[in-house]
Amino acid sequence: METNILLENGTNELEVLEFTVKGRSYGINVAKVREIIGYQPVTPVPNAHPFVEGIFMPRDMVITAVNLSKVLGMPEEDKPTDMMIITNFNKLNVAFHVESVVGIHRVSWADIITPDATINTSDAGLSTGIIKKDGKLIIILDFEKIITDISPETGLKVSEIEKLGARVRSDSPILMAEDSPLLRKLMEDSLHKAGYTKVIAADNGQEAWDMLEMYKKQGNVKDKVHCIITDIEMPLMDGHRLTKLVKSDDILKDIPLIIFSSLINDEMRVKGKALGADAQLTKPEIGNLVQTIDELIDK
Repeated sequence: METNILLENGTNELEVLEFTVKGRSYGINVAKVREIIGYQPVTPVPNAHPFVEGIFMPRDMVITAVNLSKVLGMPEEDKPTDMMIITNFNKLNVAFHVESVVGIHRVSWADIITPDATINTSDAGLSTGIIKKDGKLIIILDFEKIITDISPETGLKVSEIEKLGARVRSDSPILMAEDSPLLRKLMEDSLHKAGYTKVIAADNGQEAWDMLEMYKKQGNVKDKVHCIITDIEMPLMDGHRLTKLVKSDDILKDIPLIIFSSLINDEMRVKGKALGADAQLTKPEIGNLVQTIDELIDK
């Protein structure tokens, strides 16, 4: 699959793979996609979640196949022309059974429409954004939530906070940019349990940047923010663009910045390092996040 997005730094752009399920258009960030193959028969797994079709072995790796028709509440009807989108995020390899693959669209995060509460509640919504392209709407699905619903232990490992034991309260303020309402609440609660009582939550990178700009104008940004945590995938402004802006600013560049995302892999790690991120962690590892915050703030 040809894509150049990983070669670019802080452009606030992404590439979205458009695919269809029962004739309706959906999308996934290309950064999550390993490869696309024709549909392959799977071996059912006893007592598996209803969304899981089974497992298959395209090469030397066993991969779980998820039926997106079931996830989206649509009737199942396998066709010889169906496709498998093999993904990698949260350190997991999962294949999603779809109807067809349309192509790749290069878009700006600023042009992605954020779903409102009527279609995307914090505990049930499956859309992270909507793209209007050639007169049609493409819904970007929340694949992390789909997998967490199937297997909750793959989500944010909040139990790791309890393993850290008793913690001293800290008044170091932390600015957090996370677009998922559910994850934002879980992260905020986890940081509070870990002793960080001053967490400033932003819905996306643009909102976080606006706060930093406001604090700069007030002349107290170093007092207001001791550490920044950012996701990568966010509407309006993504985490890589936020990182580039912060680390290119003479006043802000010394504030520790942690990229905390399900997309962290070797390629993304190189990109984050080039942008100046102080640390990069995979999203389920909330315990490691707290320890990294400790180290960076102590410095």
